[in-house]
Amino acid sequence: MTYSMTGFATARGEGLGHGWSWELRSVNAKGLDLRLRVPDWVPGLEAALRGTLTKALSRGSVTLNLRLSRDDSSGTLAVNTAQLDAMLEALSLAESRAEARGLALRPSSAAEILGMRGVLEASAPEEDNEALRGALLADFDAVLEDFLQMRAGEGRSVASVLSAQLDAIETLTGEAERAAVERAPRQKEALQAAMARVLEGAGGQDPDRLAQELALLAIKADVTEELDRLRTHVGAARALLAQEGPVGRKLDFLSQEFNREANTLCSKAQDKALTAIGLEMKTLIDQMREQVQNIE
Repeated sequence: MTYSMTGFATARGEGLGHGWSWELRSVNAKGLDLRLRVPDWVPGLEAALRGTLTKALSRGSVTLNLRLSRDDSSGTLAVNTAQLDAMLEALSLAESRAEARGLALRPSSAAEILGMRGVLEASAPEEDNEALRGALLADFDAVLEDFLQMRAGEGRSVASVLSAQLDAIETLTGEAERAAVERAPRQKEALQAAMARVLEGAGGQDPDRLAQELALLAIKADVTEELDRLRTHVGAARALLAQEGPVGRKLDFLSQEFNREANTLCSKAQDKALTAIGLEMKTLIDQMREQVQNIE
């Protein structure tokens, strides 16, 4: 299966008094570049996530963000006895001084006293960061699976485009072969005319030597090898697309070979029809190379 280097996945989870959100994305890159932004107070979490991503991916610029927050509702309420004693002393003092001035104060209720600042406090639960790491890693498996599924879907789309482009290159190769056959009589006439002109002005030149030189020119203009290699490259590219695992680097190298053969075809063409086919082939190969950049 062909995988794209482009992917995206998000998810939310909660447990052990915490809530969290994941965001995993990747774009094209020559190698594997991992950028993780995760809480450093969860022991071993970043190393474990990095190891999981390294095993699952081979190329791409990958960014992983984890936002982790504590669920305040998971705590308990506790009485700050020191603050309570201070508040009771303050109330007792206020009542005594009010009584000395002939003032009567309404008694305070327990609820009012507990509602005073600092008397009742929320206490955080004991945290088990090892258990939290396990829960996060287990939750990340589903995120990674969604991410890989998206890269696989993108990869299938790119492979479909590449397959169509390979079909078109194969068709153009056949057209180039027919154009080369049709070019042959015209090329022969042109070479004979050139030889006649050279012989006419050559004076004492050896006609056999001149004929050999023109024959070499004819051989250099032959495009049979380029067309054969183009067909071979088409077959090799199709085989790579059918393989499991990363094939992007091999396809990138192969697309360069495609381009080299198309350039040579154009330089040897010496024929309007064959040149037009070669230029169309170069355009297709450039488009193919752009698609290949997306393949893992």
